Amino acid sequence: MRAGHQATVPPCQGDPDTQKRTGGVQRLNPDIYKAGLRICSRCIYDERVPAIQFDEAGVCNYCRQVEMLKEQYGTGQPKGEAAFAAIIEDIKRDGRGKRYDCIVGVSGGTDSSYLVYMAKQWGLRPLAVHYDNTWNSAIATMNIHKVLSGLDVDLYTHVVANKEADDIFRSFFLAGVAEIEASTDLGYAYLLRMVAAKYSVGYILEGHSFAEEGITPLGRNYFDGRYIQGIHARFGRQPIETYPLMTFSRFLWSALFRRVKFIRPLWYLQYSKEDAKAMLAERFGWQYYGGHHLENRMTSFFHSVYLPQKFGADMRNNTLSARVRNGTLSRAEAWAEYNTPPYIEEELVSYFRKRLDISDEQYDAVMSEPPKNWTEYPTYKKRFELFRPLFFVLAKANLVPMSFYLKYCFPSKVPA
Repeated sequence: MRAGHQATVPPCQGDPDTQKRTGGVQRLNPDIYKAGLRICSRCIYDERVPAIQFDEAGVCNYCRQVEMLKEQYGTGQPKGEAAFAAIIEDIKRDGRGKRYDCIVGVSGGTDSSYLVYMAKQWGLRPLAVHYDNTWNSAIATMNIHKVLSGLDVDLYTHVVANKEADDIFRSFFLAGVAEIEASTDLGYAYLLRMVAAKYSVGYILEGHSFAEEGITPLGRNYFDGRYIQGIHARFGRQPIETYPLMTFSRFLWSALFRRVKFIRPLWYLQYSKEDAKAMLAERFGWQYYGGHHLENRMTSFFHSVYLPQKFGADMRNNTLSARVRNGTLSRAEAWAEYNTPPYIEEELVSYFRKRLDISDEQYDAVMSEPPKNWTEYPTYKKRFELFRPLFFVLAKANLVPMSFYLKYCFPSKVPA
């Protein structure tokens, strides 16, 4: 899941002379020991993160959750390797006689490119699936074709009509909520299910790594089909026809009757994003696109402009905290980088305005209005909570992502 939401950043309780504001984000003293607010003793999540709690050792609940997942999945340990080896055998057994035995979603980014490479190394016959919201960077598109042609892997691409995709993006922008990219995340998830059903494939492999990326708190991230329908019905200008909308009934039908299993290999195995980048570049001529999730221009706008400037949120602390937990970056280094403004692609805002038909006045008005929260619009959230026992069983069986169960099926502590 790449889109996200963070509640408005409250005033810092530290020395105001040490504070800096850049585009809506409180940039604090880059010296972690002079920041003036409470920070996790293990990562760089601070007291502004939604629903954060600290234990007696000063460790945040998100670090403890990562510990729990590592123990549960045996990440990078013999336990995890053995469990995943058994899954590979199940995939091969289920795929006998079929053209493909698994689906791998690809974006041109590091994780998905590495995963499709590893799928071939494991002796699998993957079908790569790409959801094109028509905002891809040229580098991402080139990466997809370089890697897949080098591996002789087939590609299935679903392209949403650009005016339709833009109308949904525009609706979320005008709604004033943070989840401007919700349609991409949900559309991708449903597309994977649709293609798996089309080719009678029983397994979908996803390239997410909680160890390298962390798990985004719910307060920064919410999307479901009802949320998209409701906002688009209110702010949209044309009907949804080519967008793969996953409603609650379609979600349940896929999990209960299609029985397609979602596997995240990097939750079981040792994984280094930096090593993966180097390998991909050497073998395929793959190119880095400049930052986490910046392989898509809408995603780039979301991370480097929209969240920081309207919501005072900077999601780089997810990956920076993950690197601190992994020991590849010190807390001091991560905190200093976090309090440096993100790179903004030249002309990105102008491109966003022009493409979505948003006037300068509209843009300025939305960006200056108080942020809205996903709780102010219709969602399936209460229904997910009601069905929590069922989703627990489905998550344990890999029929829905465990991260969905952990984030969506419990009452939210995020204020409206």
